Amino acid sequence: MNIAILGAGAWGTALAINLAARHSVNLWARDAVQVEAMRSRRVNDRYLPGCAFPDALQLHADLQHAITGSDYLICAAPVSGLRATLRAVRELRCKTPVIWLCKGFERPDARLPHEVFAEEMGAAAGAVLSGPSFAQEVAGGLPAALTLAAVDRKLAVAAAQALHGPALRVYSHDDVIGVEVGGAVKNVIAIAAGVCDGLGLGLNARAALMTRGLAEMTRFGVALGGRAETFMGLSGVGDLLLTCTGDLSRNRRIGLALARGETVSTAQAGLGHVAEGVFTAGEVRRRARERGIDMPITDAVCRLLDQPGQAAAVVRELLARDPKPEHAASTTAGR
Repeated sequence: MNIAILGAGAWGTALAINLAARHSVNLWARDAVQVEAMRSRRVNDRYLPGCAFPDALQLHADLQHAITGSDYLICAAPVSGLRATLRAVRELRCKTPVIWLCKGFERPDARLPHEVFAEEMGAAAGAVLSGPSFAQEVAGGLPAALTLAAVDRKLAVAAAQALHGPALRVYSHDDVIGVEVGGAVKNVIAIAAGVCDGLGLGLNARAALMTRGLAEMTRFGVALGGRAETFMGLSGVGDLLLTCTGDLSRNRRIGLALARGETVSTAQAGLGHVAEGVFTAGEVRRRARERGIDMPITDAVCRLLDQPGQAAAVVRELLARDPKPEHAASTTAGR
């Protein structure tokens, strides 16, 4: 099978390395200089150092050449680059099904990726691939499990089977909104988890934060049209667990930096990669307020991103909230 991966960041590169073991894979990047460096060194030194490319993996700076003859296009651009990449594909009159990997909301209108896809590609076939996955581990062939969701159930099943491999399990799903919301909001909760760990609040506190974060994520997703049970799966609780506890988590590392009193810009610079939760938090808060959904952890993260150095005070205010009944998936404001 022929697969074109559009975007040579860490995750796109990792998936290209993994899939090249069983498919013909073209990895495309917009930057011709980056492509030439990867082609000569057979590694992505900028985003995934130390992970060598299989001999069969082909590299392209020409989008037309990269996508010609492909059975699937996998868009590995971040949310901020999704629209431009889709528009470039559309202008080439490509009809190949598109699978996007990004997690977050497009600014400034807080659109989910499937909404961007519909605006740019109309009724074209599309799906989202999400779930708990660190790029380095997937590139290294370590076991992982992901969810591939599409409104067209047949597309979801066929694409999941195509990407499925010996150590990469891919499960099909039809709740696109739920899968996307889980992938987006867990990054915001992971920033809070990093703050919790950075302040030394303990494992009890982190468990409580993650549990209430899951409740927050679920009621938000249900309000947007997702299904509550989706958040009990890989793209919900699975991705949340990994991102809140794993040392490779960029968003958790942002939280750790905020707990140390660092500014957001300093924390981001130290990563060398995009931490989507930084950009997602405000968009989640805006859509939640429009619908009257109580999102106390998201609100706390937004405050910290806007006013670094207030971590201890923000945590105290969060803990001082009045006790309420535990309703994990309620969409009622004030929960």
